[in-house]
Amino acid sequence: MKLFNYHPPVIPWLDIRYQDRDIIVINKPAGLLSNPGRAENTFDCAINRLLQRFPEAILVHRLDCATSGIMVFALNKKAESNIKTQFQNRMTEKYYVAEVQGIMTQDKGKIDFAMKADSTQPPLQMIAADGKAATTYFDVLARRENSTLVKLKPITGRTHQLRLHMKALGHTILGDDFYGDEAVINASPRLCLHAEHLKITHPFHQSEMQFYSKHPF
Repeated sequence: MKLFNYHPPVIPWLDIRYQDRDIIVINKPAGLLSNPGRAENTFDCAINRLLQRFPEAILVHRLDCATSGIMVFALNKKAESNIKTQFQNRMTEKYYVAEVQGIMTQDKGKIDFAMKADSTQPPLQMIAADGKAATTYFDVLARRENSTLVKLKPITGRTHQLRLHMKALGHTILGDDFYGDEAVINASPRLCLHAEHLKITHPFHQSEMQFYSKHPF
């Protein structure tokens, strides 16, 4: 069992990027949970911070605690239902940027490795032929001295999908203290994974909306 030491960042408390009567979009910092866990010390999270200012805010999707980037929240039940349907039916478009260990030789590609929970090491996941299908597309953005900056587009939304898929390719995401070795963990004080772009259809006026937050790596 992985120990979880939770010390969420407090500056900025809330980085709101967009707001109207139906939705709020934030740039979530790394180290902040999307929603509270069972432990009392996990009360401080993205949705609870929003609820202090917007009592009607509703969580519609999640980012891993260690992942930063764009998140959208609903401000009423109709918006919640509409946006959740978009995510479930893969009608949204999103991509992440990651800095990974080593130099990736392939410029772009598709990763198809089924996954399931690792029952011996919760909350870890594992590649398994009898797991659920998981697909990720990747594009190399830049090759650095000992690492690669890569754009990741998950088609499915499995837990830890991007972390595990990059490890399976032999290029673990820097700072990954779940799946990385000592060199990977020491390479960055945080997980180098950022939700940079999200495109949705607005739940009320049905126009296409795109939100962007540049990766910090």
